[in-house]
Parts: sequence; structure tokens; C-alpha cells
Amino acid sequence: MISSAMCARDLEPVQPRPSALYVHDDLTDLVAARHGPGTPAARHLERLFALLRREPGRIAVLALEPQYAAVLATPPPAPYAQAVAVGRAGARVAARLHERAGWFPVVRTVDLTREEDGGGGYEVVHRSAGTLAADLRDLAGVTSLAIVDDTVFSGVTVRAVLEALPDDARPRAHVVCLRGVAETLDALARERPVRAGFAAPGRLLDEVSLINATGLVLRGSIRRRGRADLAFFERPQWMRAWFGEAADDVIGHCRALNAELAGETL
Repeated sequence: MISSAMCARDLEPVQPRPSALYVHDDLTDLVAARHGPGTPAARHLERLFALLRREPGRIAVLALEPQYAAVLATPPPAPYAQAVAVGRAGARVAARLHERAGWFPVVRTVDLTREEDGGGGYEVVHRSAGTLAADLRDLAGVTSLAIVDDTVFSGVTVRAVLEALPDDARPRAHVVCLRGVAETLDALARERPVRAGFAAPGRLLDEVSLINATGLVLRGSIRRRGRADLAFFERPQWMRAWFGEAADDVIGHCRALNAELAGETL
């Protein structure tokens, strides 16, 4: 039975301890650009990653360049006529791939995110005015199309884009991402072609989780309906599930980095 006190506040999604945790390092370049070597931020960053690497059999740190190299190893026959980038993260991926290989001459970004619904689950939210389908209506008749994201975890945001496409555009859509969970990517690949730089094996959450290092530190990694965004370090129960006995130390370095990167959000 849920108590009246429990009903009075939002329920948080459950975060089990995964057998394998992959942490994508998108934080090192950010700290280097903002602060440089020998600074307090650089020292906290070094200590944070030293903690993450203390469980090499369970926690793996992913570097960015090998993911781009793996995506670029299987180029499309020709540049895509249109690309839909999922959020700012997807737009960054599309821009860098186009800079290196010319895949995406025309890119539009949709402000789409996964948001906690307050009941222990999530919903996909389109943060722009109007509907996602209205934003994508003019893609009818497009000759080729890519949906570009940085991380595909559950796949709900990519599927939301696919479902919102005009009927004749959907069969031409490909999915392009840097990393994802293998079972999600496999399910998408049964419907549409998928190009991914890294696929983490295992069942979602119980066996595998995949997070960005910036998400540990910067607010915006957890979005909540009607409430302020959070960074992962502000969810101690999730941090304990991911990092066990090292969680308090990890939280301390994340909090310090958040202060050093004041004003930065995802």
C-alpha cells in the first residue's frame, strides 16, 4: 500500500544495479575547454574518472572518437536529403558527422526529450509549439532521411520521431547514433536500417545501463514534469545503484564539478 505521504510527492523511476555500466566521456573536453589542466575542475575530473575505473569488470568508460569512427565505417550510398536531429545532442552528432563525411547537408532539430511523469514512469515531450507531426509534415516525399541522436537507450524518442513522420517518409528513414543498448538497436533494425558506433549488450537496466558523464554533473539529465531539472548526482539512490560504496565520493566530485561549470546545462 502506498502511504499518503508517498502520494504527496512524485515517485522516482526505479534504478536497479546493472551488471554493466557504460559511461560515455563527454566531460573531459568540456572541462578542458572551460578550465584547462591543473585547475580544481581538472583535479576533480581526474579523481572522478579514477573512481569510475576502480570496477573495470563492471564499469567501462567510452571514448568519443572510436564511436564516430565506427559510424563512419559504414557510410550511406549518398548524403541524406534530410536529417532530423533529436535535441541539441543529436544536432551536435549530425554537425560533426557532416563536417567529417558530408552526410547531412540539411538538418532540422526537434526539441524532444524523455520526461519523468511523476508516477514512476516517463513520457516523451515535444517542447516546441505545436505537435511533432506538424513540425515534420513537410518531409512528405523526401527521398532519403536520417534520424540522428547521440544515445539510444530505450528508443522511445527515436520511435516518437518515426511515428510522427508522414506515411511515405517513414519507410525511407534510417537511424544514426553514436551509441545505444544492443537490444534496443536490434529491435529498431528490424524495422529500419540503423548505424551505431557502439552497442552495449544486455537487458535494459537490469544488465546494462548507458549514461553520459556530463549527465552525472550537469542539470538536464533528469527532466521532470512541472519541476526543475536535475543532474544524476542529485539522485543519491541512482548513484548508489551505479557506483555502490564509491557513490558518496563520486557525488562529491560531481557536485564540485557542477559548481566549477556553473551555468552549464544539458
